[in-house]
Amino acid sequence: VQLQASGGGLVQAGGSLRLSCAASGRTFSSYGLGWFRQAPGKEREFVAGIRWSGGVKYLSDSTKGRFTISRDNAKNTVSLQMNSLQPEDTAVYYCAFTYGSKWDYHGMDYWGKGTQVTVSS
Repeated sequence: VQLQASGGGLVQAGGSLRLSCAASGRTFSSYGLGWFRQAPGKEREFVAGIRWSGGVKYLSDSTKGRFTISRDNAKNTVSLQMNSLQPEDTAVYYCAFTYGSKWDYHGMDYWGKGTQVTVSS
């Protein structure tokens, strides 16, 4: 499985950005795609995820109400719409793929290259 992430960039506080991740290769119906982020000096943390079969969505407490995750079945793509961005959202964002049921950093099966999101105050 290959993951190709796009989006990210520099935005002022209160602004919005959209990240996308396209999955290719041999996938099966029961998997999840999502996003983690890692700020300098911090551990990689879960941001949002979606189960491909059924479309159940998961969001971290810090992003609920501001971030939205969605999928495009035809394109095998998951998108993360990030609104009301704050400086503390600054991090490298990673797309991740799992056959498992938990959104745990150590349990992801595949990772995409990170994309930088910088929010200025």
